Amino acid sequence: MEVLKEWDVKVKLVRTKRGAILHMIELEPGHFYIEQNPLKDSKYGVAYRKIKENFPEFYMFWEIKNNHYTGKLLAGAFLEKREIDDFVTQLAKSEDYKKFEDVREELEEIKA
Repeated sequence: MEVLKEWDVKVKLVRTKRGAILHMIELEPGHFYIEQNPLKDSKYGVAYRKIKENFPEFYMFWEIKNNHYTGKLLAGAFLEKREIDDFVTQLAKSEDYKKFEDVREELEEIKA
């Protein structure tokens, strides 16, 4: 395997103004992935909350670059095959989350 690019990645646990405690993956200053807030009553907040109820080891992170959402999402989990089968089946069945808006909050400045 040939290394094409390398990052010094920091994983942080942050608290938002509203009190949510979220994971953050920092690639470099101004470029990071922030975990979806499961407390948020938005399309993705509600979906993430429901997913986490059944699959607590699942994570969803939004890419932020220069204080802007890029529209890219990092999502994943370490699951056994039987767990991923249940996961895919449950996602395919649920239509409830579609009634929520895709609301993006104003980004907060990161404090060291």
